[in-house]
Amino acid sequence: MKPTPTWKFLQAICRIATTLLFDLKVFGVHRIPQEGGVLVVCNHQSYLDPVLVAVRSRRPLSYMAKSELFGFKPFDWLIRSLGAFPVRQGAGDVRAIKEAIERLQQGDALTIFPEGSRSEDGGLLPIEPGIGLMVRKAKVPVLPVVIDGAFRAWPKGRRIFGPAPVRVLYGSPMDLSK
Repeated sequence: MKPTPTWKFLQAICRIATTLLFDLKVFGVHRIPQEGGVLVVCNHQSYLDPVLVAVRSRRPLSYMAKSELFGFKPFDWLIRSLGAFPVRQGAGDVRAIKEAIERLQQGDALTIFPEGSRSEDGGLLPIEPGIGLMVRKAKVPVLPVVIDGAFRAWPKGRRIFGPAPVRVLYGSPMDLSK
């Protein structure tokens, strides 16, 4: 996936906003491989997470996102233009898993939140099934990412975000396909 004008514009706006609102600090972003498929796997604390993972990346990241987000036409257009595609949660969505594997094999950087839902308390939730299948079939590196502080900034149940320090840490890519 190449950076689109929409991607570049929104990334610039979000970079300024996240720096001002959340004192965003990002560590290890250089570990994102600049080419080839990579599965970016991140904890899920808030609605902010997709933005926080991508805002400092030199490479566009695509997303597997819950199907309900695609119900409002303008938002559907926006997230699709940023590389998102839907997954039906809790339904064993084979089509979404196949699309994820295909995108990874085509060289995309695909971001997933393996917990499947935002945390109720900021802690980790159990990992949804299907992640291991993607890793084995796609045979691409897995890049772990940890977000800390997004839950304080916009916890589940709150209507809008508030200022809070947020940190994002990218780990080293791992070969887990064997």
